[in-house]
Amino acid sequence: MRAIQRTVAHISKFEGTGLHTGNASSIEFHPAPEDYGIRFIRRDLPGAPEIPALVDHVSDISRGTTLSVGSASVHTVEHVLAAVVGLELDNVRIELTANEPPIGDGSSEPYVQALMAAGFTDQKAARKYLVVDETVSYRNEEKGVEIVALPLPNDYRVTVLIDYNNPALGSQHSGLFSLEKEFVPEFSKARTFCFLHEVEALRAQGLIRGGNLDNAIVIVDRELDDEAIRELAKKLGIGASVILGTNGILNNKSLRYQNEPARHKLLDLLGDLALVGAPMQAQVLAARPGHASNVEFAKKLRKLNEKKSLIQKYNPSATRDFVFDITAIERIMPHRYPMLLVDRILEMEVSEGAERIIGLKNVTYNEPFFMGHFPGKPVMPGVLILEAMAQAGGMLMLNAVEEPEKKLIFFMAIDKAKFRKPVTPGDQLLFELKMVRRRGKTIVMSGEAKVEGQVVAEAEFMAALVDR
Repeated sequence: MRAIQRTVAHISKFEGTGLHTGNASSIEFHPAPEDYGIRFIRRDLPGAPEIPALVDHVSDISRGTTLSVGSASVHTVEHVLAAVVGLELDNVRIELTANEPPIGDGSSEPYVQALMAAGFTDQKAARKYLVVDETVSYRNEEKGVEIVALPLPNDYRVTVLIDYNNPALGSQHSGLFSLEKEFVPEFSKARTFCFLHEVEALRAQGLIRGGNLDNAIVIVDRELDDEAIRELAKKLGIGASVILGTNGILNNKSLRYQNEPARHKLLDLLGDLALVGAPMQAQVLAARPGHASNVEFAKKLRKLNEKKSLIQKYNPSATRDFVFDITAIERIMPHRYPMLLVDRILEMEVSEGAERIIGLKNVTYNEPFFMGHFPGKPVMPGVLILEAMAQAGGMLMLNAVEEPEKKLIFFMAIDKAKFRKPVTPGDQLLFELKMVRRRGKTIVMSGEAKVEGQVVAEAEFMAALVDR
């Protein structure tokens, strides 16, 4: 997988009609700086408002994914985002002249061609991956939907199964195992589809106003007589002849792939999961996905991504041996010598309901407090052991903050404190803090300090997050 971020090298443009709104539209892809992400710009509105491609801004999922900020919206973003993700782009400014991108042929291929015509430029910043290191799952039993993300280091794979209990389509599955090798030739050309019985209902809802037989596959799942076919063509504004066809597709349109519907569902999933806001290292398995379920699943992944924000920002290439060294800790914490009492963060777990952190401090004879605390028989003051524990816990609390360098943590209470053994020069202190509860900007944590596996101190802490 790519190690560094990239954007487009030049501006490229594509014009057409929106699928659901029917509005004339043009889309332009512009280069963007590092860590900009993917943003849609409504150039046709006063002030050209920006709409970040994040699941936080999803406002509607009626047959497509709509993003909104204030009164500015952009409809049916999933095919555009699938192209951006499939080409492994990190930073793109997407300017629109209407509230929906042009649909093209109903696939991602027009956007892929425009992006590839623009070319790509490597940037200096590292890609900030969401490394899925625990199972994340979503299930909707009523609709038979199940989506799961499993750990898969240094890779991103997606498998989709669809089954509409409809003999006109049947069951299909598809899998993408390499964005670089497979996305463009095997998935970008897969077109959107719907069933014949849905067409009139969608039009009645004010959708597919720009839809026609050139930008969608219509699967024939019911019989119509000639009069009904003519009436359908009239309602849809189709001037060309319409026939039910013999291959199960309206007008006998040829499929680009035998399992094109399944591949398009995978394409939609790729685009919707782009709303997590970070490229992923994971194996995603989805049964009967749709935009509603995709968005709910993306919310779960984004929440996980936000919890891992400190690691991504300050140590994106963390090793198995530790998460943060002292240099990274200094960038996050406000403390300095002689009051910075944590040397390294060894582990940080941020799974739902199981937040914990493990920190380390090497106790040396050169610590300034030993000069006056029992000279001749140096013992580390118990209050400083608690302070060191609190600092490690503070790192866990700051992990949920977007800009931790702009915050301070004030401890409000220490409870159930006990000191069990003295700590002396040469000892290595390990602190383990667990989140007991988090309410707004206040947290409660329990912690232990150990030397060689023996508990030397323990306590419960309450703290508040404030602006620096």
